[in-house]
Amino acid sequence: MPVFSVKHVTTYSYAAPVRLGEHRMMLRPRDSNDQQLLEASLAIEPEPRRLRWIHDVFDNCVAIADFNGMTRKLTVESNIALAHNPFEGAEFLLEDRARFYPFAYDGDEMPDLARSIERHFPDPGGELDRWVRRFLHQGNPTETGELLMTLNYAIKESLSYERRVAKGTQSPLQTLARRQGSCRDFATLMMEAARTLGFAARFVSGYLYVPDRDEGETYLGGGSTHAWCQIYLPGSGWVEFDPTNGIVGNRDLIRVAVAREAHQAIPLHGSYFGAPSDADGMDVSVHVRKLSEESRLTSRDLDEGKKRGT
Repeated sequence: MPVFSVKHVTTYSYAAPVRLGEHRMMLRPRDSNDQQLLEASLAIEPEPRRLRWIHDVFDNCVAIADFNGMTRKLTVESNIALAHNPFEGAEFLLEDRARFYPFAYDGDEMPDLARSIERHFPDPGGELDRWVRRFLHQGNPTETGELLMTLNYAIKESLSYERRVAKGTQSPLQTLARRQGSCRDFATLMMEAARTLGFAARFVSGYLYVPDRDEGETYLGGGSTHAWCQIYLPGSGWVEFDPTNGIVGNRDLIRVAVAREAHQAIPLHGSYFGAPSDADGMDVSVHVRKLSEESRLTSRDLDEGKKRGT
């Protein structure tokens, strides 16, 4: 099982001393059968007067920091290592009832899936509905796996990726009209398109491992946090779809937070007390490395983080 290390550093700069308000951080990956957290450290400068951890309504691990005093800079550094078990199969182990679209979710599942099936964006002219139904075999059965993989690849191939640091997420109709978007825009489009067809979908925030060029992979969205989505399929559960890179399954994807919408899974956000003009920029760097098989981070990798506390 390969082991990944992730170093994620975010720095906020201010033109004048400001007082920091509460900051919430979703930086700790979710433990599961396909990824196991081995090491984690979180260093914050200036040091918060209080740092507490909670699990939100989606069971994401959230760190909440409160501060005293004034500062012109806030730096948050997260270092993690986790074992990752990639699923790379192109076929889904679906229950017989779900092999072809359309199908119905089980009655026991519906109360928990309902909000993830419900459409979240207006489509008054039916534009998104018409777009997604192009991927159905009219008059013939449509295999569920083929349908979703085709939709995933269609977003990758027909839309242009742009790295966008501005806050917020485009609506699906905006993304279709502009023919371009960020990873979170593409994830939102994929989710809403799947919901249009009656699938349960949810947003995922995390990290992307970009292999070396000599390994033959070229991914978009590296060097920062990444976003994709999951779709619930009877027999397979929540399956990962990354429409930015056409990835199906969790290969090279490190899952940190899941939510119903993008704004519920922001990796780091908070407030400050000062003039709007005091905000002097934000810098984010993410470095994801693959370590040797069955390895752990060396003491050199984690020394600094451990000295500053976990």
